[in-house]
Amino acid sequence: MQRLGASPPDPVVSELRQPPGVTAFGAGGFRIDDKRYEGPVLILADQVLAWSGDLTPEAFADVVAADRAMVEFVLLGLGVEMRPPPRPLRDHMQAHALGLEVMTTVEAVRLYNVLAREGRRIALALVPV
Repeated sequence: MQRLGASPPDPVVSELRQPPGVTAFGAGGFRIDDKRYEGPVLILADQVLAWSGDLTPEAFADVVAADRAMVEFVLLGLGVEMRPPPRPLRDHMQAHALGLEVMTTVEAVRLYNVLAREGRRIALALVPV
């Protein structure tokens, strides 16, 4: 399991909300706030949810249904190699005015942790490595 360095949270953001932090990943799962999650996960509205890992519009129904005050955009970590998501998913997210940033899981975890500490309201969908 790969361990990530943790920097202290922004004190202003900490008073407002406590987004979960992804502190480690590997061997098919993630460590989020000192709890191990197996398989794909979705962090939405500061909650860790089980996720199918499917790259279909239906798999992102909770994200699309979320209040836009809770989700500015989605970070999608696709495992060890970056590849474009299927067109139907890209079109679905665009139709619902949701940005979709696609990258490797390693990159998505690092970016999420930084943005969450800054108080950004993002969804994070991760395929394990």
